[in-house]
Order: sequence, then structure tokens, then C-alpha cells
Amino acid sequence: MQWEEAAQGFAAMGSEARLKALKVLIRAGEPGLTVGEIQQRTGIAPSTLAHHLKFLAAGGVVTQEKMGRTTINRASFETLEGLARFILSECCADITGKVANDG
Repeated sequence: MQWEEAAQGFAAMGSEARLKALKVLIRAGEPGLTVGEIQQRTGIAPSTLAHHLKFLAAGGVVTQEKMGRTTINRASFETLEGLARFILSECCADITGKVANDG
């Protein structure tokens, strides 16, 4: 994952409302949820929720699929796993380096 892609993904999750919606979608798994279902589970106003979902989709952490008049929203598990790998990729590297240098 490149820095720009990671920055967009993390920025997309940068509000409490978007995090709530994303957590609900993660919990729902691969089947995803409609906007109405997400609204019922989060209490976020429908017009505001639509804006937040578009922001999450633009950041690549949510996918949206039109099925007739309904839009199914899904967490992009591949992207979320990539973001987790990106942010944790250098976990504890300095500690390991210090131990090696101290010995």
C-alpha cells in the first residue's frame, strides 16, 4: 500500500459518525447493509449518513453496489487489512534494533 492510498483510507475514517457506520458494516460482514439498515443501527440521519458513506467509499474502505433502487454497502475487508498492515508494518522495529545494539 502506498502512502497516498493509506492517507485516503485513514482520512475516510476520520469522524465518529463514519467510524460508527464502518463498524456496523464490519459487523454485518460480506452481505453488507442498505443505507436504511445502517441508519437504524447507528441512529445517524439518512441525509448525513449518505454523505458519510460516500466519503468512506471514496477512501476505499467501503464499497457500494446498486441493486435496483437499493444500494448495498459493504466494508472493504481487503483495504482495511491493508491499512492495518501498513500502520503496523514497522511495529517495535526500534525496540528490536535497540536490543540488538545493546547486546
